[in-house]
Amino acid sequence: MSVMKERILGAITVMSEEDAEKIWEIIKMQFGFSTDIPTEDEIEIINAYKENRDDYRPYITHEDLKKELNLG
Repeated sequence: MSVMKERILGAITVMSEEDAEKIWEIIKMQFGFSTDIPTEDEIEIINAYKENRDDYRPYITHEDLKKELNLG
């Protein structure tokens, strides 16, 4: 890990929770991090997709979809 990253981690470790929240807001704005918290239903769907369950398996490839939509 770089010296700069170690400094950042050290600073975060000793700051108050309130200050950490302020820093997090700055980071989100600067880098555009999404902070949406998924619902239980969304988590279940994501897990089903990762487990390759039949109901969540893609039925068309990316390339075939692009062809169908005349996108290349």
